[in-house]
Amino acid sequence: MNSKLKLRQAIDTLYTNGPASHECYTRLALECFRACDVDQAKRLKSHMDLHLFKPNDTFIHNRLLNLYAKSGEISHARKLFDEMTQRDNFSWNAMLSLYAKSGLVEDLRVIFDNIPSRDSVSYNTVISGFSGNGRAGQALGVFLRMQKEGHKPTEYTHVSVLNACTQLLDLRRGKQIHGRIIICNLGGNVFVCNALTDLYARCGEIDQARKLFDRMVIRNVVTWNLMISGYLKNRQPEKCIDLFHEMQVSNLKPDQVTVSSVLGAYIQGGYIDEARKVFGEVREKDEVCWTTMIVGCAQNGKEEDALLLFSEMLLENARPDGYTISSVVSSCAKLASLYHGKVVHGKAFLMGVDDDLLVSSALVDMYCKCGVSRDAWTIFSTMQTRNVVSWNSMIGGYALNGQDLEALSLYENMLEENLKPDSVTFVGVLSACVHAGLVEEGKEYFSSMNDQHGLEPTPDHYACMVNLFGRSGNMDKAVDLISSMSQEPNSLIWTTVLSVCVMKGDIKHGEMAARCLIELNPFNAVPYIMLSNMYAAHGRWKDVASIRSLMKSKHVKKFSAYSWIEIDNEVHKFVADDRTHPDAKIIHVQLKRLIRKLQEAGFSPNTNLVLHDFGEDEKLESINYHSEKLALAYGLIKKPCGVTPIRIIKNIRTCADCHMFMKFVSNIARRPVILRDSNRFHHFVEGKCSCKDYWDTAFTQGYSKKADGTRLNVLIDGKECEELKVGFYSSNLYLLFRIVDVFGPLELARYFAYEMWLT
Repeated sequence: MNSKLKLRQAIDTLYTNGPASHECYTRLALECFRACDVDQAKRLKSHMDLHLFKPNDTFIHNRLLNLYAKSGEISHARKLFDEMTQRDNFSWNAMLSLYAKSGLVEDLRVIFDNIPSRDSVSYNTVISGFSGNGRAGQALGVFLRMQKEGHKPTEYTHVSVLNACTQLLDLRRGKQIHGRIIICNLGGNVFVCNALTDLYARCGEIDQARKLFDRMVIRNVVTWNLMISGYLKNRQPEKCIDLFHEMQVSNLKPDQVTVSSVLGAYIQGGYIDEARKVFGEVREKDEVCWTTMIVGCAQNGKEEDALLLFSEMLLENARPDGYTISSVVSSCAKLASLYHGKVVHGKAFLMGVDDDLLVSSALVDMYCKCGVSRDAWTIFSTMQTRNVVSWNSMIGGYALNGQDLEALSLYENMLEENLKPDSVTFVGVLSACVHAGLVEEGKEYFSSMNDQHGLEPTPDHYACMVNLFGRSGNMDKAVDLISSMSQEPNSLIWTTVLSVCVMKGDIKHGEMAARCLIELNPFNAVPYIMLSNMYAAHGRWKDVASIRSLMKSKHVKKFSAYSWIEIDNEVHKFVADDRTHPDAKIIHVQLKRLIRKLQEAGFSPNTNLVLHDFGEDEKLESINYHSEKLALAYGLIKKPCGVTPIRIIKNIRTCADCHMFMKFVSNIARRPVILRDSNRFHHFVEGKCSCKDYWDTAFTQGYSKKADGTRLNVLIDGKECEELKVGFYSSNLYLLFRIVDVFGPLELARYFAYEMWLT
């Protein structure tokens, strides 16, 4: 018969027969303790209270108290302890053990201070309790008190104290304790050696940890795990993997902790395929294992894999935590996949982790990067607690979506909340200034970084300022700022310079920036292509040919420009003049029909933006079938009706002609279009764009339009381009009067300016 059943029957008999003897209560208390049956122990205690039985020693109460402590029955243990007329060290230590395991460190301290006579068990329990509950400093204080009172530390004591030193990263004191361990001849204990290995590894002395590991006669799985994870923490993934292979040929079988560390090592080293192989060989995967693999994919550009793994994790009934969910949400943000982002958001809500700070911040970032800043704001405004990451996500999201004044206003609110901004905050703030053309405000924010907040500007911040100065026509100031940098300008700085020079037609500074970029990375195609485009825009075809020849001789490969659109949970990718899509014929017919309709409304493709030495017909054919236009046509085919926006992603910056095309479509088709390019979001609604066209004043240069059978070519020379720096709206006003002056008819100029720029 089952021992617990026998015990229950014995207690039943006890209630039937009335009061029992001291020996009977003692025997039953011991049986409850041995069977770990806390329910019957409570019944036994109730029977004793009912018959006013008071034991004449501590044995019965200590057994019950110890059982309550082991079972976490805090209230019953406290009540029994308070009722005990006699207490010994066993009684006090049982309460210490209960409070230590329950994390009640203040109660633990009070009980410890009130013990009449402490022994080594008392000290060990308290040191372990403090160390295990984040009170490492107090644990070390009790350790010193233990020695002063003449109690000899045991192996158990040293393990707890070493763990406390590890938490504090106090290597100096850890070495002192290591010396005591050697003197006391405790170095052969595997638990002590494990604690020492962990201490040295976490404090950065990984070679010393390895020496200890190699000298150990006895090693358990924890030993191997500590050394393997130590290499991982010290960013030596190759050694971590090598040690894992050594473990595989030993007699010890790796556990889930081992696998998670090895997965982390493969991921840290960039060996995602190898990580997937190891992951696939694990039969029983725990939540840590799944999370490690998902986060690794998300951090190494394998966002689609991260989403697939997350689906598999749910199918395996593994429960993701907030960290897992936030990583998956971040993957949706990088993919700009609103559909998947909403699905994961729904899962987070069902699991009750949507209010988690990490998850909420990731959701704000995701909705912003999917172009839905309104939903991001809804989440942000309802967050119970916010940290700097939350604010950064919203500020940067507003800047990304053309809501520049909202971004700056939110930054001021952040300061009013007495939250200290960090470097990421100022990237969002300065980006907003760039897009809004706020030069003076940008300069003030940039200066405040160091003056008011003690932050040293990074290349990201310098790039924003270079962009701001360059767009406003002050490239000389931008160059002076670069010269004042304390560190050498990196590729981001020079790419920004080159980008602005292409926009402004500044060949002198553009050549300088391209030269610096090529020196930094001779095989990066970007500077070659941008410089070639700048030459082509000025008709310098010999220089274009020279650049292309140089790329060919250096085997520099040009990257492909492409766009993609998500329809019914399926992603469709297009390149320029794409003929590979299954519906290519229908898409091209739809696009031709759309172009004709837009031309009737006044749109004319801007062939001046075709940077090839083609004839006019070839230029038209080239610019009419850019990838984002094909994606838009496909979106209108699949979703012809409705008010939901058509969402398109492009991997490089959209051209001026496509930008104008999208504006016309949003107005004629009465359909919002959201285009995310490599630079920012463009929200096209009723013929207007959220970027206010300031993002590229080249829109106003070289644009052609047919009206009343007359072809107008608005070509602004270099001198006049400099006058455009006064800002978007005033520059359009300038162009309006310039057109009137050149072409005459006021009504035509008004129509032209309204249709082409002021929308």
